[in-house]
Parts: sequence; C-alpha cells; structure tokens
Amino acid sequence: MSKIFYFDCSSGISGDMTVAALLDLGADKAVLEKMLASLRRQGIDGFQVKISRVKKSGIDACDFSVLLDEAHENHDHDMGWLHSKSHEDHIHHAHHTHRSLSDILHIINNADMSQNAKMLANRMFTILAEAEAKAHGVHLEEVHFHEVGAVDSIVDILAVAVCADNLGMDNAVIPWLHEGEGMIRCQHGMIPVPVPAVMAIAEKYGLVLRPAGIQGELVTPTGAAIAACFGKENRLPGEYRILRTGMGAGKREYELPGILRIMMLEDENTGAEAKEEEILKLETDIDDCSGETLGFCMERLFAAGARDVHFVPVFMKKNRPGYQLQVICTRQQAPKLEKIIFRETTTIGIRRILVERTVMDRSIKTVSTLWGDVRVKVCEKNGLKKVYPEYEDVAQICRETGLSFADTFSCISAECRKMEERQ
Repeated sequence: MSKIFYFDCSSGISGDMTVAALLDLGADKAVLEKMLASLRRQGIDGFQVKISRVKKSGIDACDFSVLLDEAHENHDHDMGWLHSKSHEDHIHHAHHTHRSLSDILHIINNADMSQNAKMLANRMFTILAEAEAKAHGVHLEEVHFHEVGAVDSIVDILAVAVCADNLGMDNAVIPWLHEGEGMIRCQHGMIPVPVPAVMAIAEKYGLVLRPAGIQGELVTPTGAAIAACFGKENRLPGEYRILRTGMGAGKREYELPGILRIMMLEDENTGAEAKEEEILKLETDIDDCSGETLGFCMERLFAAGARDVHFVPVFMKKNRPGYQLQVICTRQQAPKLEKIIFRETTTIGIRRILVERTVMDRSIKTVSTLWGDVRVKVCEKNGLKKVYPEYEDVAQICRETGLSFADTFSCISAECRKMEERQ
C-alpha cells in the first residue's frame, strides 16, 4: 500500500491543530507521553497537556491543548490580546521565555524520541530560526525569540515530530495554505498578517498562500515551519482511496471553522503491479567549489525537500578534477532546489533529466526486542516483502550497549522474521 498524507489547510495551520489531527489519525498517545515526560525531566515544566474532543461548526474534532501556568502563558489563543492595540495590555503580557536555537536543539537531543523524530524536530526549529533571523535582520546564532522559546511551541513541535514519525509520515501533499489579513499583536507590537516569520518561510520554501478574506492570522510561524518541513508535494494523485482522516481543532475563533484535516490516502494509480512515477534528476558539473561549500549546499538541498543528493567525482575539461552534483526531486520541487544550487555553488547551468522510477511500497512498523521497541522498514511489491531494522535505532542500541552493529542488526532481523511469521 502506498500511503500519502494530504493536508487540507482551508482554515490555515498551527502547531496544536497539527498535533491534534495526527493523534486523530492514529498516532500512538503513549509515544507522545513518553516524550513529554522526558521534557519534564530536563526542567521544561509549567505545562500540562489535555487531549479531548470538541465540536467545530458541528464537526467532531480532536483538540490538543498545552495548558500553561501563569509564569509561562504567552496568550497565543487570547483573541482580545492578539487584536488589542492597548499599550497597557502589551506591557501586562510582555513577559516571555527566550531561548536560542542551540538551547532548543540541546533539548531535542536529550528528549526520549527516535532519531528520525529528532531529525524532524531539528528541521522544523531550524526553519523557524532562519525565518526569525531574516525577520529581525540578525545572524542565526544571534536569534533569541520567544515564539520558539515558549514552552507550548517546544511541546507542539516535538509532539508533531513524534506523532509524524509514529505514523511513518516524512512528507505530505500540501497544495496551499489559507491565510488571513489585517494586524495582530506579538511581543514587539502590532504587525501585519502574514507575519514576517511566515512570509520568510513561505518565500524560502515556496509555500502557496491563498487569501481567506478574513481579519486574523490563520497560518502561525510554527504551522508554516511544519508545512515547509513536510510539504514535499502540491498535487494529489489522479485517483485515490481515503484510508483514514484526522481532524485537528484550532483555538482561535474566526469565521472559518478552525479545523486542520489530514487524510491518509492510498494512490489508486499504482495498480496491482509496480508503483511507477516520473521524477526529475537535476545535474551539474562543478570544479571550483570547496568541500565546505558543497557540503553546505547538500545540507540546504535536503532541508528543502530533495529526495536524494549525490556528489560523483568526475574529470572535466582541461583535466580538472571536479564533482557532478545530482539531485533527485519532483517536478514541483525543481525551481526551489535549482535556486539553492545557483545560490550556494559556482555553477551557471543545471540539466533537468526526466526519468521514470519503480519503487516498493514502504511503511514503518515496530518490533519488540531485548533492548525495547525498534522501528523496522517494511517494503512490499508484487508479493515480495523486505523488512529492515532502521539504522539509527540499531546504532543507538550499539552506542548504549557496546555491542557490534553487525550482531545487533542480525539479532533484530531475526525478530523481524518472527514477527512476519506470526502475521
């Protein structure tokens, strides 16, 4: 089965809406609670989490609430404060917790979550930090911002990461985001909608904003970072089957219902045989860039959603040793990735090669082992099935136990075979 995750952002997108929708879609609450407990052990406190059901425009939806004590309250859902022009109101609510990106990455690294979930959380927070740096005109290492430092933002983004990882979601179809207009209050005063951080993320990652024609902020900076992290496609398949639907409720009261709908779909175009699709390979030859420059370019390409990036050693004209940069991506991603290549390298031309590919359907399962639960990748096609332990999970066990990778991988693979025999 080819799983596709589709984000319907008709009411915009925020962190709490996304967590709620993923929980409603079937993400394991126990995995979420385990991560939250590890945050408290790190001293990230002053909050409680409440998961409930609510009605929005008569539609049943999941509600994920981060309840803060008075010292940590940031009034993100206080409509009176968000739209108030009162200076006294601003002073009254001006206290916030500030953290740098390195502070937050340290929190993520020590959280009880999988390596893949940590990578997703790192990516979302880095996207936010870069946007704040651009909005305030400072370097990335100088960014200290309450929007990301606030406890509820930390909880929201790490919760999105663990829930997405639990569902096996590493990318999604996000055609566009409904956004409002007007003015809204932040720590620094009244600012226009879309707010500067959302505009910076939309510009850099090619997010499509669609005016909703209402006064208010529908896309939060956290929501935009989530869309930039996961939104690798902008078109649904020609035919699909709906497997499950998650409805996540928002807190702000606007004319729109305030629901983020995430659907898990099956691509009906794959048929009973192989899954075939077109994909692009971007290719360029470079002989005058340093290794540091090329390494940073690769990092930016992956962050922007490239499916794969390779450097192949080549000999070019005048017998110069160089590298051929190869980037695998969708047709929709190509302009954004080409912009990165032109900006970060010395190349002046990029070849586009349209290719067809056949891939196995992939899903993530969990197997119980001597060292606890381990994620395994299950690949299937035409009756053929391959099951592989996830590298990062095996590596983490080896780091903690001192066992060799080969022996640990072999042992977990044996448990995988037993799991398949029981099914």
